[in-house]
Formats: sequence, C-alpha cells, structure tokens
Amino acid sequence: MKKENRKKCVYFSKIIFYVNIYKMDEFTNDEIKTIVENYKKQKQKEKDKYENVKDNEEYIMKNRERARLHYSNNKHIKKEKYENNKEFLKAKSLLQYYKYNDRINNFKDKHPDKVDLLFQQGITC
Repeated sequence: MKKENRKKCVYFSKIIFYVNIYKMDEFTNDEIKTIVENYKKQKQKEKDKYENVKDNEEYIMKNRERARLHYSNNKHIKKEKYENNKEFLKAKSLLQYYKYNDRINNFKDKHPDKVDLLFQQGITC
C-alpha cells in the first residue's frame, strides 16, 4: 500500500475523520478545530436541506422512483446473497428459536452441524 493512501481514523467529539497518517503532524490544533467546525457546518447544512425538501411531493415521488429502479436493478444481487447465506440464516434463525425457549442444549444435541456452521461465522451458542 502506498504511503499516500494510508489513512487513520481520528475521533473528535463523536465525529470520525480519516486523516492521512503521514500528514497528521502538519496540522496544528487550531487547524484541526477549523476542520471539525467546517465539517459540523457542512453536516448541519445537509440536514437543513433535507428537512426542507423531505415533505415536498416532487421529492418524495422522485425518491420513490429512484428506490424502485435501484430495487429492480439489484434484485439479483440480493437473491444471490440470500442463496449464498441460506444455510447460515436458517441456522441462525433456529438458534434464536431455541434461545427464546431456553433449550440451547437441545439445539447443540440435535444440530451439531449447524452449531459448527454458526461457530465458523463467529456466533457461539
């Protein structure tokens, strides 16, 4: 990875910035404060703009049409994702059922293959 592309996450009062690691020493505290203030102003402007537009009928219709197009264009992607994760999702759902009924040990005894599948994905029973 090139040095120019390496970034580090920096936290300022619940705001996350990605700053180039090698240029961090170049910023003074005043410059950092200015960057944070400008970011807050930008976010506030975007929020105000949305608040003004969100009840507009034309905006609502345009947004719905955009969402419909996105759904129709990407329907196959969701289907593929579901097909790839079908067994995992079924095992996770079954685990939730057994947890809800306080029968985790029954789940482990009856479905050891699903326990292994869940463990591979990072979920422990």
